Amino acid sequence: MNVPTAKQFIVPPEQYTELPPELKDVDFTERVSWRKFQPYSNRPLSLTPPSPPLKSADEEGCDSQSTVTVNAKSTATFPDENSPALEFHVNAVSGRARATTLHLPKNRSVPTPIFMPVGTKGTIKALTTEEIQSNDGLNCPIILGNTYHLALQPGTEIVRDMGGLHSFMNWEQGGILTDSGGFQMVSLLKLAEITEEGVTFENPFEAEQEHTNGEGDENSSADQNADVRGDENVSAKKLKTGYGKKDSKPLSTSSPSQSKKKSQRMLLRPEDSITHQNNIGSDIMMALDDVVSSVADDDERFKIATYRTLRWLDRCFAAHNKPKEQNLFAIVQGGLDVSLGGLREQCLAGFMKRDKQIPGYAIGGLAGGESKDDFWKVVDQCCKALPDDKPRYLMGVGYPLDLVVCTALGVDMYDCVYPTRTARFGVALVRGGSATMRLKSNEFFNDHRLIMEGCQCQACAGGYTRARLHTLLKRGNPVAATLMTSHNIAYMMYLVRGMRKAIIENRYNDYVIDFINDHFPKGDTPKWVRDALSSAGIDLKQRDSN
Repeated sequence: MNVPTAKQFIVPPEQYTELPPELKDVDFTERVSWRKFQPYSNRPLSLTPPSPPLKSADEEGCDSQSTVTVNAKSTATFPDENSPALEFHVNAVSGRARATTLHLPKNRSVPTPIFMPVGTKGTIKALTTEEIQSNDGLNCPIILGNTYHLALQPGTEIVRDMGGLHSFMNWEQGGILTDSGGFQMVSLLKLAEITEEGVTFENPFEAEQEHTNGEGDENSSADQNADVRGDENVSAKKLKTGYGKKDSKPLSTSSPSQSKKKSQRMLLRPEDSITHQNNIGSDIMMALDDVVSSVADDDERFKIATYRTLRWLDRCFAAHNKPKEQNLFAIVQGGLDVSLGGLREQCLAGFMKRDKQIPGYAIGGLAGGESKDDFWKVVDQCCKALPDDKPRYLMGVGYPLDLVVCTALGVDMYDCVYPTRTARFGVALVRGGSATMRLKSNEFFNDHRLIMEGCQCQACAGGYTRARLHTLLKRGNPVAATLMTSHNIAYMMYLVRGMRKAIIENRYNDYVIDFINDHFPKGDTPKWVRDALSSAGIDLKQRDSN
């Protein structure tokens, strides 16, 4: 279990803020980018037609439009000797938006744009695997699990011995992406100490274990805070220092019968994160990165975290022992610094130097309370820089508006607890200006309409009216959580399928304008949306003149 620390990548504290040696020859007077094609450059990008063919407009819930013919020539991408576990095809582009397919091991394929529901501990709360896979409306091709939580409960060795997480949760046909545990440096910062070696956590479940005989509470506040992007329980002191106690001791988290004394602290090094993820057997693993809250006010801490993220990536690759079966994605850090030669650009340059090892990229460090103006500028910069022949994943983002805007900027993949968590609070995602429907409100007491006509979720397809759901939610009936979660996942799948169809038909600009029309019927589109879409080449003035 214990993989030795790759000491060749460890640096002394006096070098924490020094520019890494591999970046000293980079010309930061120009923007960092590599392997860019149209519309970023004049180089044409070869496209691979989508397979299987598109569903009909009625099946997708989208308006029928003319279809664009895509070049049948395949992109010269994976698999290759550097990344044998992923074959990546770009199927179509519409402006900067793109429809792609990730072909993963064991014939698992993921069409993008895609939203990944979060199954933190190997399950999407309130739904069984069968309920997801048996319903075409919400059957998602990939979900997300969390390494930190699975390491604590039940232990990744147990998951490994049961055939990996796919077998453990009966999710053999679908893909799995695992977060590395890095985000818990923000969401559980009060319980964490961060050093060059790794991050040491206090067990957030101990309080619950005292009351549940060691079994933990699925609805505990600690668990919920760990799942949310942008947890408010942030220690300003730790944000500023970023340093931990040097006497933190590693903890093996494999045994569910550990005593409280032994489970008080867990050291998660890059090597540990990768070992856990190798045990889990996810199709896509994330490198352990040094994550700082996007709203922290400490330039030195951001610099330390950015350079450490590069070193930790090297340690993750050194520890990765299943490269033919699992993909290891890198995560771009650098705070909100999008300046020429700034921290985001330095991190991107570091990844450019390591590109042959990296099958895909994630944009991290966002969705933590920063302004939307800062948010979209980071996404924009990363999409303009990262190579066009590899997938791009925006971590922790799940608001429908954000997906539509960021897809226009060039993002492929998303995850967030928002759709499933808000469902358990009685909030349904819907089309139109309100975007949400709070079914606990008394206005739905006698409303006999479905949540959304044409929706294939268990609630809408099953004939559950808003009034019926209102009553179930007010009484705390657990059936309500199942029905609401089913609906919100179905809505997210409807959203991304509609976006993909529009991209393949080369009408994504029109799709965005129609979406904004519905979302802001009074014309009060936020400035950040207008600016972001303008950068993507979409002029909302077309909408205003219609």
